Amino acid sequence: MEYSVRKLAKMSGVSPRTLRYYDEINLLKPARIEASGYRYYGQRQIDQLQQILLYRELGFPLMEIGRLMSADGFDREQAFLCHLRSLQSKRDQLDVLIANVTRSLQTMKGENSMTDSQKFEGFKQALIDENEQKYGQEVRERFGDGEMDRANNRLKGLTQQQYDEGERLRLLFEQTLKDAFEMGDPAGEQAQKACDYHRQWLSVFYPAYSREYHKGLADMYVADERFQANYEKIADGCTLFLRDAIYAYCGI
Repeated sequence: MEYSVRKLAKMSGVSPRTLRYYDEINLLKPARIEASGYRYYGQRQIDQLQQILLYRELGFPLMEIGRLMSADGFDREQAFLCHLRSLQSKRDQLDVLIANVTRSLQTMKGENSMTDSQKFEGFKQALIDENEQKYGQEVRERFGDGEMDRANNRLKGLTQQQYDEGERLRLLFEQTLKDAFEMGDPAGEQAQKACDYHRQWLSVFYPAYSREYHKGLADMYVADERFQANYEKIADGCTLFLRDAIYAYCGI
């Protein structure tokens, strides 16, 4: 069965203008276009649009969606399994936040009480879910499910003091990395100081630190655009600089 732009828009909730834009950026091409200019979409395009909307729901930008869906070896079933895991995690996070707000209201009314630690439970879960969504697949493929699961469990068990220490180290690392990049020597004293802050930060969240793990992260930062985006905000070319600095720090 084929659908016109109007029919597909009505069925999917996506506006005709958006469908035309997806065509323009080569994200979702029609099955055929008549001489009159009317676009028609078949079953393959329906499945692609469903995939796009799921990625959008999870917060992926359009350019990233296009890259993922056009990659060699793209597996739709595996993608849906990842979607399911992310959505279930999102649901769990909402359940935790709802419970958090409900208990907070009860505490305000004197009907219940909360420890300081309990006040932050939902927000820790939000950070876990964000990390899983952005980086989970790459980390699991490179280091295995166990490594990512251990990191998530570690984050869940952090005290507020440990979490604050992690944030302090992250800010120190980023500022020191910026200063080191301006000096231009990845093996220099400032760059190596940045790497040591990075190691300390990693150790807060990933206690099973090793030089091989550190080097693997450096490679992943360069290979994945989403990791690159974090460090290119500091300076253009900073991701490669950090990789070289970590290589020197780990004695590679």
